Amino acid sequence: MRKLQVQGVHHITLVGADRQTSIDFWEGVLGMPFIFDQPNLDDPSQGHLYFDPGDGRLITIFTSEDRKPDRRRTPTDPGCVHHIAFSISQATFWQVVERLDARGIKHSGPKDRGFMDSIYFSDPLGLTIELASYRFEPPEGCRHADVMIEAHRIRVARGDNHIQREHLADAIELLVERTQQSLSTSRTAADPYRN
Repeated sequence: MRKLQVQGVHHITLVGADRQTSIDFWEGVLGMPFIFDQPNLDDPSQGHLYFDPGDGRLITIFTSEDRKPDRRRTPTDPGCVHHIAFSISQATFWQVVERLDARGIKHSGPKDRGFMDSIYFSDPLGLTIELASYRFEPPEGCRHADVMIEAHRIRVARGDNHIQREHLADAIELLVERTQQSLSTSRTAADPYRN
């Protein structure tokens, strides 16, 4: 028996309401360019809209003019989607409250997640959307996941409850030491101000 090794999310497809509601939310609120439009090839009575969330992946929406937005919370039963999180910059993150408030969209307010900042609100169909912003940039040649696994190991070794900024900083230092060469004989912390 062998694994089927995945290499990332290709796309996520959601069941939407009418076409314009989808365009207005995904592009008009979240800024995702509307890049492709065709019939749903499995059910030609529905539209299939494609949006670019900013990383080359796709968010696609099945639409039907017979469906109208229903703002009740989508199901959170086992097997259902709880929420979808999208990455945003820190510069954008600190504008989210003002921009959601300007539209009258209810939201959670900023949430401190230790390694990231988050804010939650619902799309016009009741799906919870999270806007998440990492509090760090990974070292050159590393991914956010590389920092997260090292920060997790550091957190667990120290007996801490959740990843915090100090764990991230220590993880980044460890990854730099591990992945980037130096001519120094010692890479330990030093005090050039001691004299």
